[in-house]
Amino acid sequence: IGGKDGRPVAYDTQELTRLYVALKDKFEGPQAARLQKKEKENYALYKQVKAEFEKELQETKAQYSQFQQLNDAYQTASGIVKQHLNRDTFTLQDLENISTTDQRVNQARMLILSMAENKLTADVFKEGENYFLSKLKYHLNPNYNSRDIVGDDPTNLKERNYGNNDVKGSDAEHGTHVAGIIGANRTNNIGIKGIADNVKIMVVRAVPDGDERDKDVANAIYYAVDNGARVINMSFGKEYSPNKEAVDEAVKYAASKGVLLVHAAGNSAKNIDNANNFPTKKVSAKKEVKNWIEVGASAYTDSAAVFVGDFSNYGKNTVDVFAPGVDIYSTVPDQKYEANSGTSMAAPATTGVSALLLSYYPNLTAEQVRDIIMKSTVKHKDLKVNKPSEGASEKAEVVPFDSLSVSGGVVNAYEAVRLAETMARK
Repeated sequence: IGGKDGRPVAYDTQELTRLYVALKDKFEGPQAARLQKKEKENYALYKQVKAEFEKELQETKAQYSQFQQLNDAYQTASGIVKQHLNRDTFTLQDLENISTTDQRVNQARMLILSMAENKLTADVFKEGENYFLSKLKYHLNPNYNSRDIVGDDPTNLKERNYGNNDVKGSDAEHGTHVAGIIGANRTNNIGIKGIADNVKIMVVRAVPDGDERDKDVANAIYYAVDNGARVINMSFGKEYSPNKEAVDEAVKYAASKGVLLVHAAGNSAKNIDNANNFPTKKVSAKKEVKNWIEVGASAYTDSAAVFVGDFSNYGKNTVDVFAPGVDIYSTVPDQKYEANSGTSMAAPATTGVSALLLSYYPNLTAEQVRDIIMKSTVKHKDLKVNKPSEGASEKAEVVPFDSLSVSGGVVNAYEAVRLAETMARK
């Protein structure tokens, strides 16, 4: 997503912010008193959106203020240590080795060491600064409009062929990490091995730093389907979808063309049987598409405390499977590798298995691949796990693992291939 002049859309607002702006113009302007009865029914939505937006903005500002106090203290202490060592950088070992009677240096040294014990490092402070500035300058800024860059008509949901061919954009870390999980080179003995060894990645950049727009998601699906994709990985999501019908039509189009959609369940530790996480496989009040897999995040241990990512969304009726999504080591830009966590990592693990199946059994349909993955999950019978929770409660609720998803299991490539081979022989 970007402009005809080649500029990428690096940031966008949250959908909550966009809804707030749209509804505010309708319900707080001079025309509000002239609304018809049917239009006034949306007033309840406006009040909900307004309350959520103002609460999040206020909380973010308060958190940023607290962060700045910590950051200022760290930067001051860091400056004192650098001056004492007469160098621009230092390590924790350098701090341990300092021996001085200078009380100011010792206080700075102890402060930095104490912060390090709580995982507050220079990199963390840098990431925190970027996080809060993104939230306040873009995500929660009612006056920011990314479509000034794109040059399209955001209200025209039928509009196609906008954007540009810059698939890297300003920050390709998330997409590169996802792509590596699916198909990183398995034979070069460098970094990691992707799940599928015979797969091509089609990069479709539709999601900036902020919430994706329904129009862009729909067009990205159409583009991928029309250009030969057999599996579409969707490591993104949001709580509001004002133009859901546009995405639903694209999802149904993908289904009609036999394309499998794999979607990350989200990282809000919510039961999405009862909470929104768009897009969804539900394309009408009573209909769910059969070419969709919703994926939660599991870990690499059978310890009940950490078997399910404490951030992962779940849902007995909505999350289809779990897949590895905690501390996943994969590719990032500039020939580097990092460990990241999220359902954004669990989805491509499932996409990779889907691609693996299709590379060996190309005649499988999207529905068959979905059924194979669902039926071949490892069930971990009788395993009790900590249910993800939004709050920081002292004691987590322990529940059966199979109560958190439709299949009750974790994706397993070996078992999926075994089942596919059995089906192929029939």
